[in-house]
Order: sequence, then C-alpha cells, then structure tokens
Amino acid sequence: MKQYLDALRHVLDYGVAKGGPQKEDAITGVGVQMRFELDAGFPLITTRSLKGSWKALRAELLWILSGSTHLTDLHKDGVHFWDTWGEAKNTLPYGREVGDLGPIYGHQWRNFGASQEEPDGSFCADGATPKAGAYRKDGVDQITRLIDGLKRFPDYRRHRVVTWNPKDFNNDDGTERVFIAPCHGDFQIVHQNGELTMHHTQRSGDFPIGIPFNIGEYALLLMMIAQVTGFKAKALIHTISDAHIYNDQRWAVEELLTREPRPLPTVKLNPKIKNIFDFKIDDIMLENYDPHPQIKNISVQE
Repeated sequence: MKQYLDALRHVLDYGVAKGGPQKEDAITGVGVQMRFELDAGFPLITTRSLKGSWKALRAELLWILSGSTHLTDLHKDGVHFWDTWGEAKNTLPYGREVGDLGPIYGHQWRNFGASQEEPDGSFCADGATPKAGAYRKDGVDQITRLIDGLKRFPDYRRHRVVTWNPKDFNNDDGTERVFIAPCHGDFQIVHQNGELTMHHTQRSGDFPIGIPFNIGEYALLLMMIAQVTGFKAKALIHTISDAHIYNDQRWAVEELLTREPRPLPTVKLNPKIKNIFDFKIDDIMLENYDPHPQIKNISVQE
C-alpha cells in the first residue's frame, strides 16, 4: 500500500526526536493521515507478511466487540500477544487480578461510563493489593447504539464511538488508574449514498508494528458494520495523533521502503451474519494475499 509507505517515509524524514515512557527514544510525526478505498482491495500491507498476525487481528477485534477486557477470553483463540500487559507487575498495583486489563477497549465500547462498586475489602492473589471495585453494567453500549442509529437514521452526524474516558485512566491528582490506556478505537461512521466511510482516530501508534495491524482491524470492522446495516463499505480514513518510529526500528523501516507494494488481498465475510456480535473467526476469510517475506526481529516496545 503506497499510502502506508508514503506516511512511513514522512515520519522518517520529518519526524521529531522524542523521549517517552518506553526505554527506547523515537521520532514522532503528528496528525499523520492515510485513506484506503476498499474497492481497491483489503488494506493489509504487502511489503512484509502479516499472515502470522491474521488470526490475532480477527481475534482481537472480536474480543473487543464482546466487551471483554480479560485475557482468558482472548486465550480461547490461542492469542497471547497481550500477555505482557496482563502480568502481575502490571495489574496487581491497580487492584486487578493477573490478566485483567481494566477498563480498556471492550469496556469502553460496550459499557462506557459505567459506575464502579466500592472495593469489598478483599485482596488480589498476592494477598497485599486491595481489589478495585468491579464495574456495574450500567454504562452505554456504544456499538449497539451505533448499529441501531445507522439503520434508523443513516444520515445523522452522531455515529461515533470513543474509548477515551479520563475518569477511568487517571485519578484527580494525575496518578494512573490503569497500566495501559486505549491507543486506538475512536471512530465515526459517515453515510453517503448507501456507502459507509469510517474515520478512525488513534492517539498513539507504533508505525512499523502496530499501525499495519490497526489499519486491517478497522477496515474489517467497517466491513462488518456495513454488512449488518445493509450498506457498502467505502473507505477507511486513519489518523494517528502521535505516530512514532522507535530508533531501534529504523533499520526495518529502511528495508520496508525498498520494497514495492503488491496487489492487495480481498476479505470475504459470511453473508449469513446479520448481527455484529455473532461473527466468529471462521466467518472472516482472507484471500489472494501474496506479500513480501516477513522482516524478523523488529523491536516491539512495551
């Protein structure tokens, strides 16, 4: 995909050096935007193979749509790339059991603004950290509202889903309430002449590793939304507020930029699915994907 390579080159050439919470410094571009017309094919990059990530891409999206924030549900599909964030050192300090990531993507999409119970005085598995209060099921199911709204009032300008709820991520004194906060997941759907365009806004993105995954994930989500609402998926517009390349990834970026994009694959959905929450991994099929080989050992920052 030339759009991705052009954006990658832009960050590499014009990005500003910046430190951050990770150990490795990075160069950062601000407000980087790409547009993908789905008639041109499914936007899964071809300059390095993501065949090994295709199952995880589908599984993560379905996990988020389910509303789950616990890794045991993701493990049912054999997906473990989130495991580091669910380790004891990253959950227990916030009063959560191992594997419980707190109010991240699935919670915000399906139970936004939910109230939280008072801690009951019990402790986490280490016997020392008081448990955080559980969330009640009294929040807003944004995905259900989105689907219903598109069916009833397709031309409204309010078909929007957000993952950023400040009260869930920081205390009043600025201290953190979670180890990790959502990086992606804010999007708006616009209907025009029977077609849907998604504008997805990502607050932060690792451009060589995370962004290609997210592009595919939200293109797939758009296709699923279009199918269950009876419209056609037109385009994905993807904006990244803080698009970064870590210094120890630059060698891989230079390699990527020497490769010519190949024809895009196609994705087919099971046409029998009419409820977005009924999709399973096997209902989503990738066809005609012929990418360049993997680039191994690209650094992934925690």
